Amino acid sequence: MNDNDPQSGFTPGQFRERFRIPGGMRGAPGVYLCGNSLGAQPRAAVDAVDSELERWATLGVAGHFDGPTAWTEYHELLSTPLARLCGARDIEVVATGTLTANLHQMLISFYRPKGTRRRILVEKGSFPSDRYAVASQVHLHGLDPEHDVVELAPRRDGLLHEEDIEDYLEHYGDQVALVLWPGVQYATGQVFDTARICRAARKAGAAVGLDLAHAVGNVPLNLHEEGPDFAVWCSYKYLNAGPGAIAGLFVHERHARFDGPRLAGWWGQDVHTRFQMRPRFRPEAGAAGWQLSTLPILATAPLLASLQMFEDAGGMPALRHASLALSGYLAHLVHEELGEEIEIITPLEPHRRGCQLSMRLHAGEAAGRRLLERLQAHGVTCDWRGPDIIRAAPAPLYNTREDVERFIELTGRLLAADRG
Repeated sequence: MNDNDPQSGFTPGQFRERFRIPGGMRGAPGVYLCGNSLGAQPRAAVDAVDSELERWATLGVAGHFDGPTAWTEYHELLSTPLARLCGARDIEVVATGTLTANLHQMLISFYRPKGTRRRILVEKGSFPSDRYAVASQVHLHGLDPEHDVVELAPRRDGLLHEEDIEDYLEHYGDQVALVLWPGVQYATGQVFDTARICRAARKAGAAVGLDLAHAVGNVPLNLHEEGPDFAVWCSYKYLNAGPGAIAGLFVHERHARFDGPRLAGWWGQDVHTRFQMRPRFRPEAGAAGWQLSTLPILATAPLLASLQMFEDAGGMPALRHASLALSGYLAHLVHEELGEEIEIITPLEPHRRGCQLSMRLHAGEAAGRRLLERLQAHGVTCDWRGPDIIRAAPAPLYNTREDVERFIELTGRLLAADRG
């Protein structure tokens, strides 16, 4: 794919000057390939936070109600750009909470075991926080995670296959209460056909939820049409909102007037009666009804600033084109120049990969850790996931072909030095 194709509308790294990239050696620009873990800082994030600090200083409590960024309505400023990123409707998304807290809220509402239908189906090797959350929710229902959390294992190729999910649900779907699946597997970088997974879950009569932590802002999403019951995500990876930033959730419009169980808090109360302090909870329609506490404005302002860049870039179609060009270029150079020593474990078909490529050194774990440490010492930032995976994720908003080339050149040089 030609990343300079004018039809793409966006060139990899086109917005690089809008970010502060962690530095390299002796003040030189760094190569930051870690947007899969923590996105680089948008320069506009500083202005966004400073603006709210100034409003706090000058308006005090009146800042909740005054001005275009009144804090009581602040989450509404994010709904439309988030909905566009997620392929959703405004009523279906809200910026709120943190990833695992939001997941717990969704499980309270949508994991409703009854009779023999009580299993939660997840992938083996899921992100630990997801595994902890589902196990604890099974415990809350008096059930045993050893029996009622079912983990589908990868095949010998190390990857999970949608047909295996379909096969399991075909045979045991009447025992499954909920399917929880990632949009992108955090360790391998594999992108899943979430539409296919949602269809299989609904056919089996199970609820379905998606963890989009590694998918939102990375790959195109179409949540409204695909129809999961819920989805959750964080905002500090590809959405570049900073460490501990506000997270988000999706609840399909068919649940807009949800009458099942949920955890309730005053920020989920109908906005027209929220400040009347009534004792009875009447939730906002849609995803906003799952809000609990007052929005943490200083943890939300950077997300608002970052989402504007996604809009300016032309949205996910343009960024996806640039992303595939960049990750494809990285894969090509790894194969051509490092293939005897490094294996890419991420599927390379365009529809099965996002920004992240996960790699493994043939020389083993110790060699991989040593390489990662030496790359970091030379101003090149990737990350590690045990037992032996190096993850590199060129993000199209701020990474360039030159970043990829620098990573390849330095990696080759360091590996050559090890060979003596």
